[in-house]
Amino acid sequence: MIIVFEPKATEAQVQHVFERLQEWGFTPVLQEGEQISIAITGDSSALRTQTLEAFDGVQKAVRLKEAYKLVSKEFKPEGTVIELGDVKIGGKKLLMIAGPCSVETEEQYVSTARAVKKAGAQVLRAGIYKPRTSPYDFQGVGERGFPWLKKAKDETGLPLCAEVLDVASIAKTKDHVDMYQVGARNMQNYDLLRALGKGGKPVLLKRGLSGTIKELLLAAEYIMSSGNHDVMLCERGIRTYETATRFTLDIGAVPVLHHDTHLPVIVDPSHPAGKRSLVGSMAKAGVAAGADGLIVEVHPEPEKAWSDAAQQLTFDQFEQLMAELKPVAQAVGREL
Repeated sequence: MIIVFEPKATEAQVQHVFERLQEWGFTPVLQEGEQISIAITGDSSALRTQTLEAFDGVQKAVRLKEAYKLVSKEFKPEGTVIELGDVKIGGKKLLMIAGPCSVETEEQYVSTARAVKKAGAQVLRAGIYKPRTSPYDFQGVGERGFPWLKKAKDETGLPLCAEVLDVASIAKTKDHVDMYQVGARNMQNYDLLRALGKGGKPVLLKRGLSGTIKELLLAAEYIMSSGNHDVMLCERGIRTYETATRFTLDIGAVPVLHHDTHLPVIVDPSHPAGKRSLVGSMAKAGVAAGADGLIVEVHPEPEKAWSDAAQQLTFDQFEQLMAELKPVAQAVGREL
């Protein structure tokens, strides 16, 4: 349920309702925007809308149709803009996250950081942990890569986005990265999601391989209901019967998510493509569909990459992609 206050409602009136809800055993969440509202998380079926609308300053009380509340656009009609230092995610300017699939060596990582920064990326991928389908595949360099992350950030000034696999890896990385990523395989790792709700950093939440849009939104609700509202949703392709591409990029998910939620939507064109020759087209489709940003894999020598070699772009290919994306972004009223 959401309680929407009148535009002229006073701070005292809002606080009175908030405290009364707490006294009744509910967990209210205050949303301050163009119009102040309070979301009531948990089971609010016993509450009558007439009771809430009787409070001074309350315009209306709305019972939500969906299980997700804080994620819902009904809770916050205007889009969320997440601030990551000087980078704004969800505004007019498109976000570009780029870097290698995985951190391999200091030279490989720092050279990639310089190249993507020069081409216009605003956030750097920092894959030190790599959950893999096979236990025999490269699993990431782990903590020994932290000095390489620092060097890359010191040289370029780019904030770092790193995947975390479990609750323990949040604590390990918190002093070394600026944004957490939840990989597709962990979309419904609820202990991890709850911990990220207390992690204090923005979260890029990837859709699961077979996850529905509703399941993605409920996963985001886990993070937000634990206290962290800086969440981005990432469409990275889902598993279907089609084998021509690695995954099927659900481009329709982008406008659906924008319709249902206020959170920024990011598209990962690298994983559904599976081939670097297809990445550019999928990236343009994502921008044209209304994505707030992209996350793209880039490597100095993709054919020698320790993971996802076939889908990573060279430095020149990434620079060309950035140039080709600009008119597409402009056509839909965005900037790159």
